[in-house]
Amino acid sequence: SLPEPVLGTEWTSPAAGMRRFTWEEIGQRSGRGPAGQERWLVIHRKVYDISHFCRRHPGGARLLVSHAGQDATDAFVAFHVDKMLVSKYLKPLQIGELAPDQPSIEPTKNEMLVKDFRELRATVERMGLLEPNQLFFFLLLAHILLLDIAAWLMLFYFGTSLLPFVFSLLLLTISQVQASWLQHDLGHLSVFRKTKWNHLLHKFVMCHLIGASAKWWTLLHSQHHAKPNCFNKDPDIDMHPFLFTLGKKFSVELGIKKKKYMPYNHQHKYFFITLPPLLFPTYFHYHTFYIAYTKKYWVDLAWMLTFYIRFFYTYGSLLGTKSLLAYYFIFRMLESSWFVWVSQMNHIPMDIDYDKNLDWMSTQLQATCNVEQSLFNDWFTGHLNFQIEHHLFPTMPRHNYWKVAPLVKSLCAKHGLEYQCKPLLTAFADIVHSLKSSGELWHDAYLHK
Repeated sequence: SLPEPVLGTEWTSPAAGMRRFTWEEIGQRSGRGPAGQERWLVIHRKVYDISHFCRRHPGGARLLVSHAGQDATDAFVAFHVDKMLVSKYLKPLQIGELAPDQPSIEPTKNEMLVKDFRELRATVERMGLLEPNQLFFFLLLAHILLLDIAAWLMLFYFGTSLLPFVFSLLLLTISQVQASWLQHDLGHLSVFRKTKWNHLLHKFVMCHLIGASAKWWTLLHSQHHAKPNCFNKDPDIDMHPFLFTLGKKFSVELGIKKKKYMPYNHQHKYFFITLPPLLFPTYFHYHTFYIAYTKKYWVDLAWMLTFYIRFFYTYGSLLGTKSLLAYYFIFRMLESSWFVWVSQMNHIPMDIDYDKNLDWMSTQLQATCNVEQSLFNDWFTGHLNFQIEHHLFPTMPRHNYWKVAPLVKSLCAKHGLEYQCKPLLTAFADIVHSLKSSGELWHDAYLHK
């Protein structure tokens, strides 16, 4: 019998002469197996050869390659808003379909969980939870712009003595971090129904208000969402092993190999003076310009320059050179600290491993946890306290996370998946506890194994 349609797509019988494949054959086309550099993937039972297209993929080659040799159906549905448009680009890449005797669900995945999650996805769509409330996002943008203006007016009206200097820094830091959360929404195409409007406002917020490349962010962040906490596939954990050792498995492996790039047994201490305060002022500054230049994101670079022209012209008229540079570096450090503590509280304490090719829901649940809801937590984290729901439905507008959360919890309970939710300060502390535990595991293996 023919498989059932998946997520609203209609099943059509294979065209004459269309090649049929088994999951085993597809699994060998990951770019690493016996099939050499061939890379195939499956979407809705159709088999696509992405060996050459991956370099032209708008989301970056690494994102597509991370699914080579696997079923990418749920990832495809999660990331793409206009699936009909994307399907036109996929059509020339199709080389065949799964053989009729092959199951629709990959053998490595939990079939019942996959089906239940797809039913949940259909329910989410029927409930309209993927529809944005544009007034919500307009008010977010308005409060960001007001804070940005207030930071400059603080110095303009009250002078540049210590107190107005500090208050201005705080106002600009809040504006910048809130802009970071808004650009995150825009990058996930969750603010407007039309993709082009998301992209346009994303450039304004990310490039002009923040001074970083929108395309650079999308390139890295999409990879993170596809395979969170999967070594060599999630760029957010690329700090292992050169700055930190992450996860129980990798920490022991590193210790056994007698590798020591840093004194990892002290990483829970030096974390405070490295990643939080320095990520933005150092690495992100260099990396966003490097990627934008090497990949020829000329439009992004032009938008980014408008931030620096505006900032140094407006603040330069009020502050001397040394004070101006100090102001810039301090607000970047404060912004970086806020961002790192919030972004890492959901992931570093969770499971970090190689890609096990699990189903979409299991992949996301193992790598993410939530923080308790409150008006402050929602605002302070940009609703990333609902990290589980965000990872399961990355294009969902954040104001709807609380509505889908009970449905996600129910599905987790049905299938015995752990749904972690903790207080904000506990989540922060768990970052440090996790780093300490990993460092101790490395130290023990380094000395005794």
